[in-house]
Amino acid sequence: MDSEIDRNRRVWDRAAPRYDRAMRFFERRVFTGGREWVCSRAHGDVLEIGVGSGMNLPHYPAEVRLTGIDLSPQMLELARHRARELGREADLQVANALELPFDDASFDTVTSTLTLCAVPDDERALTEMRRVLRPGGRLLLLDHIGSSWPPIWLLQKTVELMTVRTAGEHQTRRPSTILPRLGFRVDERVRLKAGSVERVAATKVEGTP
Repeated sequence: MDSEIDRNRRVWDRAAPRYDRAMRFFERRVFTGGREWVCSRAHGDVLEIGVGSGMNLPHYPAEVRLTGIDLSPQMLELARHRARELGREADLQVANALELPFDDASFDTVTSTLTLCAVPDDERALTEMRRVLRPGGRLLLLDHIGSSWPPIWLLQKTVELMTVRTAGEHQTRRPSTILPRLGFRVDERVRLKAGSVERVAATKVEGTP
């Protein structure tokens, strides 16, 4: 697992200088409005998993108290620069989504956009997100997932054989399907682009650890 984490850090450190430019097409054509959908639903003490270059920062309500983590120091430097330009206060720190450095029940909201596809173990990451959420806290997700249309899913599965090996990037995960057994109630689920993009709002069920 450590070698996967190290590889992923190197991948995203290398990608950082060109990340925003590379994402422009996908932001317009594939994930349109997704970041706004997630961030507008956040409240209170908010933890963003995989803050990256800080592309979500302009979309959070002004009153939230934001903490962001990322595996890549280079991506975090971009996020800090963006936060300064926006005049946005945020605690941005290097951390691993599989071992979050926060106490249990520390946050009202956890957000993750286009991140669960790239962690080595999405179930473990989601379990950590649940741990740091307060009872009744909200989990907000945006990601590309395995399509509900078989021809696209087969293409994704083929591409995944390469992307997992080279960049740790999964194409066919469906995080919302495992949320109920991890102690979440799925309140909203929106699937777009032939079911290959998903927005999820879920609640940590009262009484779960």
